[in-house]
Amino acid sequence: MMSIAERHKYIKEQLSKNGFIRVQDIADQLGVTGATIRKDLRILESQNVLYRTHGSASPVKPQVIDMSVKEKIMKNVEQKKKIAVAANSLIKENDAVILASGSTVTALAEILEPVDNLNIVTPSLGIAVLLNEKENIIVNVLGGALVKKSLSVRDSYSEEGLKYVSCSKLFIGVDGIDVERGFTCATIEEARLTNSMMKAASKTVVLADSSKFGLRGFGKIGNIEDIDILITDSGISKSFYKKIEEAGVQIIVAE
Repeated sequence: MMSIAERHKYIKEQLSKNGFIRVQDIADQLGVTGATIRKDLRILESQNVLYRTHGSASPVKPQVIDMSVKEKIMKNVEQKKKIAVAANSLIKENDAVILASGSTVTALAEILEPVDNLNIVTPSLGIAVLLNEKENIIVNVLGGALVKKSLSVRDSYSEEGLKYVSCSKLFIGVDGIDVERGFTCATIEEARLTNSMMKAASKTVVLADSSKFGLRGFGKIGNIEDIDILITDSGISKSFYKKIEEAGVQIIVAE
């Protein structure tokens, strides 16, 4: 029989390895009751080791804040480049796609080369200017009030413009991916615009490096099953991979 200290050590190891744990899984693995593990989780939560949710727990990490795109673009640069290359392969001949704002989507815009003609819809002024320099791309910029941190528009005018477009795919970045909470971003306004963009596209493709797993933003975009494709890097844990795949999402690991 494991001591309390040994159980706590095991729980912390599983959290670090998998990014989250489920009460019943840990109880079965250690041969104890669910009540015992729930008590352990309460103690560890009081020590600020983890965050309890419905029947599971995640590591304690800072709540996502609304960082500027200039700050984000300096993080995990190589992973974002690989993700961008994988995303670029999904764009087809004479396609029409929506590119949201964000550093990983900007990485896609930087390498994007159209096959014949390409229609782009975007709320991002930075992405619009970048793509304007490329041949055979028609850039459609959504209207609205400019958000300085993201260099993108984000209000009812943006949502109104989406009523008149129909695209094959939407490419979005996210600030957090959590098995219980789903896909999140820093603000409600961004989540609302992203939902409108999802309705204007046949498929939603999330571009997210593995540092986003286990994080939570204030604005909820949707549950895991609400998106179609996730492109990430090899840092994704087996546990996260399994749960996302079980939700019916196609996962592309960019090498």
